[in-house]
Amino acid sequence: MEGDAAHHLGRVLRAQTGQLYELSDGEEVWLGRIDSVSRDRVQFALIEQLPVVHPSVNLTLLLAVVKFDAFEWAIEKATELGVNTIVPIAAERSEKALLSAAAKREERWKKILLEASQQSRRVNVPVLDGLAKPGHAFTSSSEGLRVLLSERPTASPLRQVLQGQRAANAILAIGPEGGWTDEEFAAAGKSGFTEASLGRRILRTETAVVTALASLNFALGDD
Repeated sequence: MEGDAAHHLGRVLRAQTGQLYELSDGEEVWLGRIDSVSRDRVQFALIEQLPVVHPSVNLTLLLAVVKFDAFEWAIEKATELGVNTIVPIAAERSEKALLSAAAKREERWKKILLEASQQSRRVNVPVLDGLAKPGHAFTSSSEGLRVLLSERPTASPLRQVLQGQRAANAILAIGPEGGWTDEEFAAAGKSGFTEASLGRRILRTETAVVTALASLNFALGDD
């Protein structure tokens, strides 16, 4: 291991010779023992290959850009909850200043996804797509169960929407503060999204992310 990762392991975490770590290249996982530690290089001896557990559900999160502290907390937790792809959405009611600054945050967001993956012992890191308009994201999403969180009184409870579902792919769309516009609801409907409600309580975006993803994992059988 070299570069920033080695520096963090050796200088920040103070790794010592003989310590054991799980090592992954995004496909395989090995148990490794540290043989030597220098300033920007940590050398391991591979001891044994470990079993790889992949999620049974391929989850995509379409998440409207909100205030960055909330957005970053949400994508960190989404990573821990097994999301495979995250698409930042430039919704009509997203703050324009945040959308303008989003591109400059991309590297920071990727670092958050990497660190959350390591913390939760994921084999791979979620894919972070570029900023997308809702209409484009709705139509370009992969096939599978499509759920759009909604505050409209006509939306079905999420529990009802998920009842009996056994999809291998699922797409979850969560809007900004103020919700989706009528045009965005219409675009989602044309793309096969089902509106779903989390109940009477009005949740912050980051709270909705955790609640909905945990419900999807439970309902779709991701063990």
